[in-house]
Amino acid sequence: MHAIHIIMPQLGESIAEARVIQFLVKPGDQVEADQDLIEVETDKATMTVASPCKGRLESFSAQLNESYAVGATLGQIEASPEEAARLGMDEATPETASDTELLAKAESNAHKAGVQPTVRGLPVPANAAGASYLSPRLKARMDELGLHAADLAGVAGSGAAGRVTVEDFERYIASLEKHKLSGASSMRVAVADAMRRSWTRPLATVGLPVVLDGVLAHRKSCEPKPGPALYALRALALALSENSAPAGRLVGSKIVHPSAIDVGFAVEAEDGVLVPVLRDADKKPLKDLTVRYNELVELARQRKLPPDATGGSVATVTNFGTFGLVWATPIPLPEQTLVLGLGAGRKMPFWDEATGRFVPVMEAQLTLSFDHRVLDGGAAGRLLQRVSELMRQPEKL
Repeated sequence: MHAIHIIMPQLGESIAEARVIQFLVKPGDQVEADQDLIEVETDKATMTVASPCKGRLESFSAQLNESYAVGATLGQIEASPEEAARLGMDEATPETASDTELLAKAESNAHKAGVQPTVRGLPVPANAAGASYLSPRLKARMDELGLHAADLAGVAGSGAAGRVTVEDFERYIASLEKHKLSGASSMRVAVADAMRRSWTRPLATVGLPVVLDGVLAHRKSCEPKPGPALYALRALALALSENSAPAGRLVGSKIVHPSAIDVGFAVEAEDGVLVPVLRDADKKPLKDLTVRYNELVELARQRKLPPDATGGSVATVTNFGTFGLVWATPIPLPEQTLVLGLGAGRKMPFWDEATGRFVPVMEAQLTLSFDHRVLDGGAAGRLLQRVSELMRQPEKL
């Protein structure tokens, strides 16, 4: 039999230690690989440490309510030679070895095998911290292959302080060849790049319900009929025309205010999303926007948008309700601060003060995702409340 040590895993990028709060099994129990053994607590969450292999739990060296650093030994499992071989720990250990030598060997074996912490049951490679530092040589190699740092998020580095070396990178690239690969379309690559750049900012989302009965009744009287997303777009444009500061962009120490309220809307196209733009959406009534909106939707689906209908918008509206979603947190485009989302409508009970009873209404969730550097929750909430108020008065749109 072989002694396999239970190691405190890296439970998060900035977590250096965790406190043992509960043992989930007892010495002598038979355990399975990836079975939760110990419950630990960090300053962020309660998590579990899983068994590295199948075997018999010999002992816990950790104590309840004590904190242990990442990499510390918490206990020991007696494993079969086959299990030890699977973990790369099948070298024989002399019976005369000292405790220090045994511990050093165990830690060395654990390092060779790689710690596999389990966070809520999901194994996360502890040493796959990604490429926090890129050497000029590694950057040149990545540029040659058209890769970004985000593409290395799952790479385990073997260099100093977990740094990803060129050798780590080449092994990672070689390992990809063992999987099925397909080329990403130019649109998918463009969307990925935009979202990567957007995510460099601190983003937040607020939301509230909006009753759509008024919108749906008004829509029946229109020809052509505007979609719910166009009502939301027009309401957002009017709200921003009253106060354009929420649509401003932070550049250095300056807020750049928009010169026009041009609002885009997301259209799903083949293998991606396009964002046509309605110019001066605050100055044109809903009935004048409908034909142009429908025209741009069709052109977007055909991927034939004219140059004057793309780029330069101050915000985007996305109707994720078309996919049956009631709530989502869409990401603003890199050059924008805001994205307004509309969820699927559902029949919900609503308290009618006039009649003193609940009545059914068609309700949807409105969300506003925003660059938190420009807006705080209060300002975002007020803007969303104003959009909701305008949507409840569709005849004024």
